[in-house]
Amino acid sequence: MYIGFPVYLIMRYLIFLPFLLITTLIASAETSPDFQSKVALFEYEAKQPLDIQDKTIEEFEDATLHDITYTSPKGGPVAAYLIVPKGKGPFAAILFGHWGNGTRAEFIPEAKIYAKAGAVSLIPDYPWDRPQPWHKPLSLGEKAEQDRDIEIQAVIDLRRGIDLLLQRPDVDPKRLAYVGHSYGAQWGSILSAIDKRIKTSVLMCGVAEAGDIWLRTSDPGLVEYIESQPKGTLEEYSRIVGEIDAIQFVRHAAPIPLLLQFAKYEQYFDKASMERYASAASDPKKVIYYDTGHDLNDPQALEDRYDWLAKHIGLKRR
Repeated sequence: MYIGFPVYLIMRYLIFLPFLLITTLIASAETSPDFQSKVALFEYEAKQPLDIQDKTIEEFEDATLHDITYTSPKGGPVAAYLIVPKGKGPFAAILFGHWGNGTRAEFIPEAKIYAKAGAVSLIPDYPWDRPQPWHKPLSLGEKAEQDRDIEIQAVIDLRRGIDLLLQRPDVDPKRLAYVGHSYGAQWGSILSAIDKRIKTSVLMCGVAEAGDIWLRTSDPGLVEYIESQPKGTLEEYSRIVGEIDAIQFVRHAAPIPLLLQFAKYEQYFDKASMERYASAASDPKKVIYYDTGHDLNDPQALEDRYDWLAKHIGLKRR
């Protein structure tokens, strides 16, 4: 049956209207004043000198381990391990964010594997790992504004780590990845949303919201602490620190591909938190659960990270 031209145009518009609405909503979310104000929290002066101090501490068969510092835009030195493959490159590069209870040493063994596969790795510490007078401990439930500002500094210091890697003549700027565990996964959600120099991110055991730990955890030690706090204290803490929750940013990671790794026997937050995190994450993404706890020590998780990075930043397959 023949359909008149004006009617055809109307029908075609109605067919594509849902798609147009979704596209408009996504675009408006990405440019909304609220999201842009969150992005502004992590701005810094990129032209200031890094003032890199370098000390070689170990030679391996395939790489060299350096203990370095570079200057934080928030003041003081950032200590980091730098693992550099033997050869001239150009190499892929991986920036790591360790978990909150760990140290920058967490990823040295994994970085050595990636060095054999052709990647430079940088593993910075966080403000609460540093010596005086630069030591900034988290209050963890008491001083919300202070903790939020310290966490913002941790992300900015990681962005400076990206600057450092991309200034190296032996690094291919088109092959930069981020790998973060726990707190490091939260930083990775933020970085993936605000710094598109990253080509892919691996987020290990990330929690969707601060409230999933401070208000809804079943971990015995945390439950005991929560019950000892005055009523409403942790609700307010979660609200303020939650301004930079992972779930606020991970939906804006596209077009950066995400690998999300979760633990089936996670002790600090529940499956519902993981599912909200995974559901909020933008495409393209891959979500995998492992038979392990928060430390994610299943060898399959390491193998999956290796395969993911080999695919997205061109690591050699060994």
